[in-house]
Amino acid sequence: MIRCSLGIDVGSVSTNMILLNNNNEVIYKLYLNTAGRPIEAIMDGLNKIKDRFHDIDIFAVGTTGSGRQLASVLVGADVVKNEITSHAVAALAEKPHVKTILEIGGQDSKIIILRNQIVVDFAMNTVCAAGTGSFLDRQAQRLGIPIKDFGKLALKSESPTRIAGRCAVFAESDMIHKQQIGHKTEDIIWGLCQALVRNYLANVAKGKEIKQDIMFQGGVAANCGIKKAFEDELGCEITVPKDYDVMGAIGVAILAAKHVITENKTTSFVGFDASNKEYEVKGFECDGCPNLCEIVEIKANGQILARWGDSCGKWSSNLAV
Repeated sequence: MIRCSLGIDVGSVSTNMILLNNNNEVIYKLYLNTAGRPIEAIMDGLNKIKDRFHDIDIFAVGTTGSGRQLASVLVGADVVKNEITSHAVAALAEKPHVKTILEIGGQDSKIIILRNQIVVDFAMNTVCAAGTGSFLDRQAQRLGIPIKDFGKLALKSESPTRIAGRCAVFAESDMIHKQQIGHKTEDIIWGLCQALVRNYLANVAKGKEIKQDIMFQGGVAANCGIKKAFEDELGCEITVPKDYDVMGAIGVAILAAKHVITENKTTSFVGFDASNKEYEVKGFECDGCPNLCEIVEIKANGQILARWGDSCGKWSSNLAV
């Protein structure tokens, strides 16, 4: 019997699931497309784990990401944590002296500042998409280049093209213009990498004290062009961890395992049979007061599992979230 903790990170672009053994080592990981259907992605992940391992004991479960509440209800999580905490815990487990975490995912990016293994500051992008993975994916498609080759081509450039990177719309139009006047593809790609990094440092990292050791996480960390552009701008080496794409899931799995062991508790995990249920999610507006809270309700086989979104507890106080 394999004893594991399970970490689930539900984001707008991807749903990541990992299994850690008793030594907090990754023994299995899944990187799934959320595709606007987080419930289906989570259930697909559970089914894949169940099919792969027939003798597994899940002793702790943690959820994180923008869909962490939903995932918690569906699987029965022991710990629910935000992305900042989860990414920081995973980074510290990989490199205890890390002081700065650069994280760029499909739809958002963040910076986490640590001192003496404690998060002391952080920031996330709020408006512009020019510093995210989806922006790079879109430009790769426009250029007819597989995204996996994007970084390698960028590093072949000998004369990078200056791309306006403060806004996704301007960056795209500027890139098209540079194509039309004859700039080489590899020069444009390297220019895009530099533009994304400038955008990140000028907006997400604005006012932050970036100190070594620096770790680069999230799906975009696979892009060696972006990594090199960061190193050029910051003037130092940056570490990309082996499991850069699932660090949030790793962090929350570590936290879940620690919680269950420290508190000597039995896991709340509902089991792999959760994937056999029919789920329904709906939202409605509460008109009980001027707040007009938007309530989210989830049912499994017609039974209400949870409600959340109310400020006063009228709808959620008697239900687990």
